[in-house]
Amino acid sequence: MELYYNIVSPPCQSVMLVAKKLGVTFNVKEVNPHVAEVREEIRKYNPQHTIPTFIEDGHVIFESYAIAIYLVEKYGKDDALYPKDAKVRSVVNQRLFFDNGVMFPSAIAYANCLLKQKKQPTQEMLDKLTKALGLLEGFIKERGSFVAATQLTIADICLLSSVTLLGGLKYDLDAYPAIKAWVGKVTGELPDYPAFRKELDEKSLAYIATL
Repeated sequence: MELYYNIVSPPCQSVMLVAKKLGVTFNVKEVNPHVAEVREEIRKYNPQHTIPTFIEDGHVIFESYAIAIYLVEKYGKDDALYPKDAKVRSVVNQRLFFDNGVMFPSAIAYANCLLKQKKQPTQEMLDKLTKALGLLEGFIKERGSFVAATQLTIADICLLSSVTLLGGLKYDLDAYPAIKAWVGKVTGELPDYPAFRKELDEKSLAYIATL
């Protein structure tokens, strides 16, 4: 199994953390997708030339949610991370779509404004992020300790990567106590997370220095 990957990318983080939870290892190709030669290499497998891009026995998957689902369905010892019960799975899927359409876009827009554009976020950006965080806070309170079920699912792992992005920017989450408690709960269930986070922090700082 090969994975074109960069730890600074939240979608890549999601895939790697799901794999760690499953005990799956990759032949990791750590790349910078902004380099033209790298884009051309990835384009051989993925016409969108995005990361993460996953390859197993000639089978190619891109988009982090699709990769995460594939890994769980193929390598999961049970269905805990992606429950087969139709009603529970529908909630997990909803949370994944929420991350894709609401949480991650609002978080990455905020980050890009600060880091790439070197500007303060607009009020519209702040409002969208506040709304997204408020919804996430509500989801966690509704379910208890996790966002979609009574146990950890891939929805928690994918949403964690979006929230981690904000944490790296010192975004104040004090107004969201359920999210803060949830972060601790989720990371506590992920193997070797402190080492993963240390690598993420170090490489994120190095990346930011290049902007």
